[in-house]
Amino acid sequence: MDEDIGKKKNSCNGDVSSGTVSQPQQGDGEVKAAMLRKDVGLFSGICLIVGTMIGSGIFISPKAVLATTGAVGPCLCVWAACGVLATLGALCYAELGTMITKSGGEYPYLMEGFGPIIAYLYSWTTIMVLKPSSFAIIALSFAEYAGTPFYPGCIPPLVVIKCLAAASILLITIVNCISVKLASYVQNIFTAAKLFIILVIILAGIVLLAQGKTKNLTNTFDGASTSFGNIGLAFYNGLWAYDGWNQLNFITEELKNPYRNLPLAIIIGIPLVTICYILVNVAYFTVMTPTELLQSPAVAVTFGDRVLYPVSWVVPLFVVFSTFGAANGSCFTAGRLTYVAGREGHMVKILSYISLKRCTPAPAVMFNGFLTILYIMPADINTLINYFSFAQWVFYGLTVLVLIVMRFTRKEWNRPVKVPIIIAVLVFLVSCYLVLAPIVDKPEVEYLYCTIFIFSGMIFYFPFVHCKLSWTRKIMRPITMHLQLLMEVVPPEKIE
Repeated sequence: MDEDIGKKKNSCNGDVSSGTVSQPQQGDGEVKAAMLRKDVGLFSGICLIVGTMIGSGIFISPKAVLATTGAVGPCLCVWAACGVLATLGALCYAELGTMITKSGGEYPYLMEGFGPIIAYLYSWTTIMVLKPSSFAIIALSFAEYAGTPFYPGCIPPLVVIKCLAAASILLITIVNCISVKLASYVQNIFTAAKLFIILVIILAGIVLLAQGKTKNLTNTFDGASTSFGNIGLAFYNGLWAYDGWNQLNFITEELKNPYRNLPLAIIIGIPLVTICYILVNVAYFTVMTPTELLQSPAVAVTFGDRVLYPVSWVVPLFVVFSTFGAANGSCFTAGRLTYVAGREGHMVKILSYISLKRCTPAPAVMFNGFLTILYIMPADINTLINYFSFAQWVFYGLTVLVLIVMRFTRKEWNRPVKVPIIIAVLVFLVSCYLVLAPIVDKPEVEYLYCTIFIFSGMIFYFPFVHCKLSWTRKIMRPITMHLQLLMEVVPPEKIE
């Protein structure tokens, strides 16, 4: 870097030089770069899990789960089984998270267990597709519910939905760039809001059951589907509603006392969500037949119109709050994965830099927000869910396999949380089923596209990551320098 550029000062009185910003000297003469702070406590951790899991899924997935199972009984069984599976998977992740206390979700575990290539393919797929598509799905759900009151009797125009989704993405991205504490406060507030509306639906359902509204809950297994692939798709859609059970593993470095708070938040948060989901589905069936539920454009809104009139407007309002909170949680964790991948050299370095003033991974958060806006343009929610679930469960299975492998290869490592190996084996086998069942039963081209995209990352890995070609560094160095000056960000590593 040119010497005159290296002497430029930023507003925090630090020197920008060679991709770093100097900080005040410590007592031992060492200079430290900005680091992410441990601002997430137990309550905020529970709110992150619950707030991310309870989003659009419980208001979208009931129709898809019922359609693929064919009857009320197996539908409720799938919801319960998905909760059990999410809990078992989260316990496996709790062992990995307390053994390898690094942020980034599956990324550091795959790096340690299988090496940089598998970890890179995970980061490539998740950062470029899975995280932004998940954020996009939730934002589109938020926009659909937010726009419905302004278009009574019809679905809001697609352009309105997408504009509202884009606006929510921009707002959430800004909040997460400004402050970790602010993002946590937003998460806590909207988690309380969504638990309120869930409680309202559950209590209404209990009252209706007490009044004898049990017709749709008799002979619940009549007409049930026995298709191998349909059951897998039912789990896909059910597990989409439970997605978020691994969110704390993305922010381990920002979690206060992770050895205690990580497993405790999991044990409290996920069973709470499971109970809520089962009771909400029972409430839906007290007022809607399976056919009516499948025909409903918005299940929760239909429920509110039939049960809570004349205050039925409260349901779509709080569903909007719920989806907004889930989108915030998705953005919060996605930025951490991008940040860690940049720190390890698997993404461009600027994505690993931290805001000097605010101690947030602002470049990573903004990059994720940009990709999400791209995804809402051609988005179809059902296609995105299937695409998301197939690829995601490939990596869930590989991550649990890491735990199994490290029981034999890393016996000496400290494990503050240690789950029975049979649980890890069970979760791995279920992951294999969820990946293979829909492909075997009904092969579709989207699965091939997904597989091709995952391995297409190797095109970039060998020249840019493995070989580290010098000409790429010459191109990226001035770009990184100017972006660093523009955003006032610094690298997270210690500088001697």
